[in-house]
Amino acid sequence: MNYSGVRETEVVVAGAGQAGLAAAFHLRRVGYEPDRDFVVLDHAPRPGGAWQFRWPTLTYGTVHGMHALPGMELTGADPDRPSSEVIGAYFDTYERTFGLRVHRPVDVRAVRAGADERLLVETSEGTYATRALINATGTWDRPFWPRFPGQEVFRGRQLHSSAYRGPQDFAGQRVIVVGGGTSAVQQLMEIAGTAAATTWVTRRPPLFREGPFDEQQGRAAVARVEERVRAGLPPQSVVSVTGLPMTEAMRQARARGVLERLPLFDRLTETGATWSDGSTVEADTILYATGFRAAIDHLAPLKLREPGGGIRLDGTRAVRDPRVHLIGYGPSASTIGANRAGRTAVREIRQLLRPDLRTAA
Repeated sequence: MNYSGVRETEVVVAGAGQAGLAAAFHLRRVGYEPDRDFVVLDHAPRPGGAWQFRWPTLTYGTVHGMHALPGMELTGADPDRPSSEVIGAYFDTYERTFGLRVHRPVDVRAVRAGADERLLVETSEGTYATRALINATGTWDRPFWPRFPGQEVFRGRQLHSSAYRGPQDFAGQRVIVVGGGTSAVQQLMEIAGTAAATTWVTRRPPLFREGPFDEQQGRAAVARVEERVRAGLPPQSVVSVTGLPMTEAMRQARARGVLERLPLFDRLTETGATWSDGSTVEADTILYATGFRAAIDHLAPLKLREPGGGIRLDGTRAVRDPRVHLIGYGPSASTIGANRAGRTAVREIRQLLRPDLRTAA
């Protein structure tokens, strides 16, 4: 590659989390060479994807649904060790074992149409002219902050769950946790042990799932998310349709009253929250465990979005530009889904770049 100017490559993989590494693995497996035929660019400072930013008290033993990367199992991990350390070390070993040569930290700033049917990927280390893009940029960089009347007058602290570092930061405080997902429940249960009082509010009643989640249920849940993506709507998270798996820790928290949920408040005041029926809750901190949105603003120059606000996909391929594949997006936004999407994207890109292989595996 010529590092003094625009570098040409066959495939750019943007993002080195679960989805990006899975795609890079499959590119190598079918004969593509890193830094010759493809390049992996990662915004994060070190291996681990979004896992490296998880709060220290989230141990590996409490992680919900971590699936191994293709070609290498994660074995012998200490369940009491922080998940950020366990999975960060696993990803690091994976990158080195398969020689994926991830470039980091590299910001992907924009992707535009270039000459000769190539895409121009503008980054902090220069521009790549590529024949295909696998976008695996995830959601971590786009935490979703809901808007409520009175947010500007609340005198306490407001933070997003992405900035949560542990229950010690809430000792003796009155805390309102907003959100009905896995992070909301995990952080609420931790905070309840040190806070003076906790209040849990959600837009809809949370759905707790008892018992095993079989393959048929999993496929049905993914199909519901995929339906939105095929319609060009912003994707829902998979957990929003699968529900929250009830654990023993959750049962105990529910018995203690920690998981008693209130509907979403109507507005914030200087000292807390208020509802339309006149009830109020005093608070020192509002914690928004309200999820994330896809980090895809760099794709804006390609005009891939549909009127509904999302990018319509056929499998992993963007309908408006078949050179662009989104993985870890919508129905593949789970660790096992990301693995499968990485394989699918590589198969379709290989057929795009080598039409003579269209009937191959």
